[in-house]
Amino acid sequence: MEKLNLTKEWDKTFAKSDKVNHSKVTFHNRYGITLAADIYVPKNAEGKLPAIAVCGPFGAVKEQCAGLYAQTMAERGYLTIAFDPSFTGESGGQPRYMASPDINTEDFQAAVDFLSLNEMVDPEKIGIIGICGWGGMAINAAALDTRIKATVASTMYDMTRVNANGYFDSENTADARYAKKQALNQQRLADYENDSYALGGGVVDPLPEDAPFFVKDYYDYYKTDRGYHARSLNSNGGWNVTGCLSFMNQPILQYSNEIRSAVLVMHGEKAHSCYLSKDAYANMVKDNPWADNKELLIIPDAVHTDLYDGGGKDAIPFDKLAEFFGTYLK
Repeated sequence: MEKLNLTKEWDKTFAKSDKVNHSKVTFHNRYGITLAADIYVPKNAEGKLPAIAVCGPFGAVKEQCAGLYAQTMAERGYLTIAFDPSFTGESGGQPRYMASPDINTEDFQAAVDFLSLNEMVDPEKIGIIGICGWGGMAINAAALDTRIKATVASTMYDMTRVNANGYFDSENTADARYAKKQALNQQRLADYENDSYALGGGVVDPLPEDAPFFVKDYYDYYKTDRGYHARSLNSNGGWNVTGCLSFMNQPILQYSNEIRSAVLVMHGEKAHSCYLSKDAYANMVKDNPWADNKELLIIPDAVHTDLYDGGGKDAIPFDKLAEFFGTYLK
């Protein structure tokens, strides 16, 4: 397996807690890619603990909001890991800055492998949290992995829908998709000829005065001291232009209404992306005999990135998360 060089210093976008022990770990997925993670363990913990794996947002790194979620849940008694997905952050995988609905779902399953075999963890009490684009991956993992007992999808994106249909489904036509696929396949040729992958660019900077609200929302997090990180794709050069090509015809939530384990979908009321969570929840419970343990939580006045770090108004309902995981990771 690939050997990683992991940062030793604390380089998170949030303060270090004195209630948990923090260290770096690695694990591998079934494609042989080595993943880097921060592990958070409650101080003075005894016995085998319930555990949670956290990842996201799409284009972020574990030093941003995934780590905040993981550390906060560790303060509440869970052993947690926040990991970088394949091809990004401190994790391995070549070429860099690619995304895959299959491999990135597998990353969550590999985290469950790691936690299940950790001597400090009760393997019957494992949950996951996916944020933004990894909210969709988390639901997909829950549909596939029967070892996952509880899943939280926070401020969720369905990346397959957004790539295929555009924001707000504004490009949901065969002609629009064909044009996008034409451009992406031409880019493949350019990348092959250049023997390198062109980057799509992260969050736009400087911010245009007429930028849509959701672009301003992302700028306020990724491009300011609030959430900027040197390894974050959204804070810097972004994904490869062709990085999300396969998302266009692979709907990841196809079998979400067969999930038997508990799922909490939570989203800000004023988030541009709220429609994605509402629709994902509706599809998940439709004709599902196991709908009683599914919940949609709409958080008043919150926008998309408020569920990244609280948005200065404690928007992340950590008490609710503790109650949810406390119920289903008994």
